[in-house]
Amino acid sequence: MSTNEGLLDRVIRVIIGLVLIALAVTGRWSPWGWIGVLPLITGLVGFCGLYQILGIRTCPVRTEKRRQS
Repeated sequence: MSTNEGLLDRVIRVIIGLVLIALAVTGRWSPWGWIGVLPLITGLVGFCGLYQILGIRTCPVRTEKRRQS
């Protein structure tokens, strides 16, 4: 399982997740607000299963520099 979410994507997911959970806890939104746990976890981990299935990657590809001896 490799990271497939970029930094901005992860920050947005964490914010949305926290807002949805806060709304569910305060009762200002329906219990469906607990769905905010999903974007929170994927934002913290950096991996989204749906992105994997759809072949989406917002994380920049790292290129390895080889040392020549």
